Amino acid sequence: MIAEYKLKVTICGAGNTGHLAAVLFSQNPKVDVTLFSSQPEFPATYRKNGGQIHALLNDGTLLKASPSCVTACPYEACRDADVIIITTPIHVRDNVLKLIQPALPRNKPVFVGAIPGFGGFDWLAEYRLGTLPNIVLWGMKDVSHIAFELIRGNSVKLGGAKSHLYVALHRREKPEMAEILIGYLNQLYESPVMLLADYLEITLTPGNPIMHGSVIYGLIGPWGQWHKHSFSHIPCWWNDCPELGAYFLARCDEENQLLRKAAEAALHIDLSSVQPLQQEIVEAYGDLIADSRTLLSVLRTNQAYEGIPLPLIKAKNEEGYVFDQHHRVFQEDIACGLSLLVAIGKRLNVPVPYINEIYLWCCEYIGENSATVPIPTSWPEIRVVTECA
Repeated sequence: MIAEYKLKVTICGAGNTGHLAAVLFSQNPKVDVTLFSSQPEFPATYRKNGGQIHALLNDGTLLKASPSCVTACPYEACRDADVIIITTPIHVRDNVLKLIQPALPRNKPVFVGAIPGFGGFDWLAEYRLGTLPNIVLWGMKDVSHIAFELIRGNSVKLGGAKSHLYVALHRREKPEMAEILIGYLNQLYESPVMLLADYLEITLTPGNPIMHGSVIYGLIGPWGQWHKHSFSHIPCWWNDCPELGAYFLARCDEENQLLRKAAEAALHIDLSSVQPLQQEIVEAYGDLIADSRTLLSVLRTNQAYEGIPLPLIKAKNEEGYVFDQHHRVFQEDIACGLSLLVAIGKRLNVPVPYINEIYLWCCEYIGENSATVPIPTSWPEIRVVTECA
């Protein structure tokens, strides 16, 4: 008797999203899960914690899983994969792609994607993997679940799930690959997976960069309550979102909509799925939001966002807490996410003063800006002649 074939899924990235995905995917007996981390000590940490990963759900349920393979070796992780999901922060994805490139199978289609897929992943992945004809590039519009309070190699908490998931293929891919990808992802996720028409629908839905950047700027920027002051306690991102942060977020969201309209005009494509942020969040979380009247109330009353703390550390020379300047919200969301929107604005000749102001201030705050924006030199294919006001 021939054994039933299992879908072989490799998760590249042992952070919040990677841990949670490993647990959720492992609940399906028809899926074979590998968790890959480039940090050599991670497999030992996992074994030391009992060789099992736990996910605590909203209702108190504890899910347990032991992935088929937990490894720091890219060849062991990728040698037989059907689907590879990169969940690492944007600023380290280039290194991940370079690590896995020689280890990818050459004898079958391999679907290599990123969750979330913004930050120009399609352009970066094409640059690193574009010479391999069997590799199918894709991305997911946003994370499928909110995950936090990670204990590496041991446990993670689930905050809330999206009601619908949206993915897109790189423009180079053949249409028949879409049906295969959707079939695979519907095996992995309970929420229905929808196909977007163009990858730019993901690139121009940069939730984390504008959301995190605006809150940071509203808290500790020039007009923030904690500008040049430490926090006496650790507030939450969204339950304690300041009105000023919501104001800047609304302005950045308006500028992102201008980028969308300019891209539509330049490339003759439909990007109508790139909705205003308030509408996007309400549609994604539905009944989990107690008050959907304003953007601020949506952020403060979304149960999926509840209790997620700011990434603060103890201040060195004073009492209280300050932002961790090495946290991924700066290295990923600002240095890679906001920088890409600024660069797209320049390419499309669209002013984005609020996004640019937050980006430049945050770069000065962390004292560096080494972001690489992976926009192809020929993009957009149709030159924009008039300025979008």
